[in-house]
Amino acid sequence: MLQHVVLMTFKPEVRSEEIDALERLLDDLPNRIVEIQTYEFGRDVLRSARSWDFALVAGFANLDTLQRYQRHPDHLAVAARLGDLCRQIVCVDFESKPLPVVDRDPLEWPLR
Repeated sequence: MLQHVVLMTFKPEVRSEEIDALERLLDDLPNRIVEIQTYEFGRDVLRSARSWDFALVAGFANLDTLQRYQRHPDHLAVAARLGDLCRQIVCVDFESKPLPVVDRDPLEWPLR
């Protein structure tokens, strides 16, 4: 699976209501873009010096499906809105592998 991770820092003048509206737009994307297989996003809760304001993580079957998503008109509309709201946006796309299945009794956790 290809993971698409986006980190955003909002412009100082962006209001919470604008972020609420952005979240509604983002929440609807998986209903409109069939290429999205997994999808999560949210506001930073730690607010540390290293924190970004907002993150999005989406999973795609392969590079082709990610590229179709990136060209989709609904994604382009959200990306344009992000351009209005954000001071900085960075992303990384990487191949992920499923965790191996471990055959052990969950009551024996943690391992010794």
